[in-house]
Amino acid sequence: MIVHIVMIKLKDEFCDKKTKQEVKAKIESLLGVVPTLKSIEVGINFAEEERAMDLVLSATFDNVDGLNAYAIDKKHQEVIDFIKERASYTKVVDYEK
Repeated sequence: MIVHIVMIKLKDEFCDKKTKQEVKAKIESLLGVVPTLKSIEVGINFAEEERAMDLVLSATFDNVDGLNAYAIDKKHQEVIDFIKERASYTKVVDYEK
């Protein structure tokens, strides 16, 4: 099993509760739409530390091929475009479980 974790830091002008909920919903909408995506969990951060990120997602795939197919999936790319407009930066970790 492959685990894909992405942490998202939003731009200051998009750091409101409504935008965070919109980003969360967009990401979660991929489950059942992207065939290789087995599970996804999205959390909104409540810590107020400067080093804190705003959102985190954890997704699972059967294998690296599944992760690679997800990466280029059209619906996933639409969500990435939505996030890129609102994010300062993202960080990613992929590992085998």
